[in-house]
Amino acid sequence: MDLFEAIEKRRSVRNLVKCEIPREHLEKIVDAGRRAPSGMNIQPREFIVITDPELIEKLAEIQGFMRNASAIIAVVCDPKASKFWLEDMAASVENMLLAIVALGYDSCWVEGTLLGREEWAKELLGVPKEKRLMALLPIGKAASPGSQAPKKPLSEITYLNRYGEPFR
Repeated sequence: MDLFEAIEKRRSVRNLVKCEIPREHLEKIVDAGRRAPSGMNIQPREFIVITDPELIEKLAEIQGFMRNASAIIAVVCDPKASKFWLEDMAASVENMLLAIVALGYDSCWVEGTLLGREEWAKELLGVPKEKRLMALLPIGKAASPGSQAPKKPLSEITYLNRYGEPFR
């Protein structure tokens, strides 16, 4: 699958079913995250690849649908390493989401509900106190085809040379 097809197909999938995910696919996914841009190339993010069914079941306390994931990628950041740590984290997550789709799997970026249970999840995964656990990417296959959330048309959000000038 080419990049633009992966971008067009990417959607947040919560109705996951378990599937076999080869280790080399998990490596490709986290490598896509590693290759994301990073302010001043500091690279303040790290990844935990979670395949242990017991850990996945415990993490499902944050979002129940994650219990059907075959693997979960946890994104850990060091906020003291760079003032761009949030941007770096987001770039890594998007790269990994696109890699997940390109490899034929589905996922959903779990962040908001995670932040309410961050300390609990950090302890569960052995993340040092000074670091932040910022995202979980549960990986599996969609149980049903589903649809993509509608996106605004380019004509509403794209301008030429100056804000408000139509991009024609």
